[in-house]
Amino acid sequence: MSVDKLELILASASPRRTELLAAAGIPHRVVVAAVTEHEDPLTNPREMVLHNAQLKAAAVAKLHPAALVLGADTTVALDQRALNKPANLEEARAMLKLLSGREHTVHTGICLLLKNEHLLESHCITAKVRFRNLSDEAINRYMGLVNTLDKAGAYGIQEGREIIIESFEPPISTIMGLPVEFLKERLSQLGLLQRLL
Repeated sequence: MSVDKLELILASASPRRTELLAAAGIPHRVVVAAVTEHEDPLTNPREMVLHNAQLKAAAVAKLHPAALVLGADTTVALDQRALNKPANLEEARAMLKLLSGREHTVHTGICLLLKNEHLLESHCITAKVRFRNLSDEAINRYMGLVNTLDKAGAYGIQEGREIIIESFEPPISTIMGLPVEFLKERLSQLGLLQRLL
């Protein structure tokens, strides 16, 4: 029995998400969604990432109704307050100080949208991360190594992890911005994975 081929479009400019999909062996192409994300730090972090993931997926699916569109958004939450991408280096430093010695939650929202087949579902996957107690010297070292401005919470777990992170809840992909293990399993359950490969 032949299976209808399907194209996966990632509605995200994040190079990390593209790398994670490629490493998981999921073919895709990127179409960046031209949307304004909702980033009020006082919004419920789970609702915020789900909203933004849906917003990105809907914008791209409107242009590509026959493709399976994947929208994703990630934030770092401390005491239910979202720490989004810092506006400047001063704010990045303040975020790292705030996270120092504490446990926080990383929320990644994903949205799967296949317009022509009336598929729309969203999930929020979370993971806990605990930071080391960071000295000013450790923060300086980390900021010298990593571009803290393009990352929620001013850090990326994939670089310089030994400087700032004490422990984290696997899988690491959720913290990097795309829970590929969950995604692969869900695509398989929906009968979509074999149509992408």
